Amino acid sequence: MEIGIKGEQKLTVTADKLASNVGSGLVAVFATPMMVAAIENTAAASVEAHLEAGKTTVGTLVNVSHVAATPEGMEVRVETELTEIAPNGKILTFHVAAYDEAGLIGEGTHQRAIVDKARFEAKAQAKKG
Repeated sequence: MEIGIKGEQKLTVTADKLASNVGSGLVAVFATPMMVAAIENTAAASVEAHLEAGKTTVGTLVNVSHVAATPEGMEVRVETELTEIAPNGKILTFHVAAYDEAGLIGEGTHQRAIVDKARFEAKAQAKKG
């Protein structure tokens, strides 16, 4: 894995992605949580092929601004770029940006941690007691 890995994803804003339908507001525009989910998905997918068997990444930090509204029916493009790998090799930092057909709608940074998938899931399940 090395700095500079890029990811890109395109999606169309559909009714199920509107703020008024996901509980993040009353307006019929692309919801911030859906933008964040697309950012996380794009970053995760961009590095997946570079991970050892049994490893995956989990989101640990999202610091993005949502600067413009996007109505239903427009296409959104998410771009990610791996900009930093922590010295321990386990924390990945990405520059992220999202655009609709009119321009920039969001940008910021996102961090993901590399974890052992089975161990991570087992630890989470153990919380149930």
